[in-house]
Amino acid sequence: MLHRYLQVLKRFWSTAIAAELEYRVNFVLASFTSLGSLAGSLFGLFLFYQTGYTFDGWSWEEALIVLGVFTTLQGFSATFLAPNLNQIVKQVQEGTLDFVLLKPISSQFWLSARTVSPWGLPDLFFGLIIIVYAGSRLGIPWNAYPLAFIPLLFGFFIVYSLWFILGATSIWFVKIYNVTEVLRGLLEAGRYPMAAYPVAYRFFFTFVVPVAFLTTIPAETLLNRAQLGWILGAGLLAIALLIFSNLFWRFALRFYTSASS
Repeated sequence: MLHRYLQVLKRFWSTAIAAELEYRVNFVLASFTSLGSLAGSLFGLFLFYQTGYTFDGWSWEEALIVLGVFTTLQGFSATFLAPNLNQIVKQVQEGTLDFVLLKPISSQFWLSARTVSPWGLPDLFFGLIIIVYAGSRLGIPWNAYPLAFIPLLFGFFIVYSLWFILGATSIWFVKIYNVTEVLRGLLEAGRYPMAAYPVAYRFFFTFVVPVAFLTTIPAETLLNRAQLGWILGAGLLAIALLIFSNLFWRFALRFYTSASS
């Protein structure tokens, strides 16, 4: 079963990349856009630190790691999530979801992995560059990076699950583009360490919208100061959200009225 899905995924992505490479200039434009966005983020962070001010317990290089993790997460979203999950609303509107449901494959897998966009790769690349640069300035050993990748992977799953759950609500509320934009706006808080926010906001971005698990926890893991409980919590949250996203999708399909009925 797993081999079958991997073969399907290979065909999905090879076809998508071949189609996207017909517009190679777009990749150059996407790279410049990523650089501009990154420059804006760096400038915003610099404004906090230019007078010697620091977020509580976070030096300039440590805050850079958080920004690098956020940029990497942004690249992941642009490469894998946005091209697929933003289409769920369109599938429901146009009735083409019927064809997805008739395929002998998981509809959630099809909707989540049908295509891939290389235009998010610059963000992934620049994010990793910032992390490695800041890590080298801090003298972080190379063996710390694989460990930090674990909570970062959990963060990928958390973002995917939240986005897919919101996409699934299009079964009831067709026009939910604004809702997904609100989610992306809330995730922007991950540009900075949670220490940058008042206590009430830290609570909100930890237990309501789990932004802390997306950027701060992976950064703290790389800095070797994350508590094991928080890493385990990120893993449990990721698994719980993945399971819930599947259950919620199955529940939503009970209310789906196909275009042919």
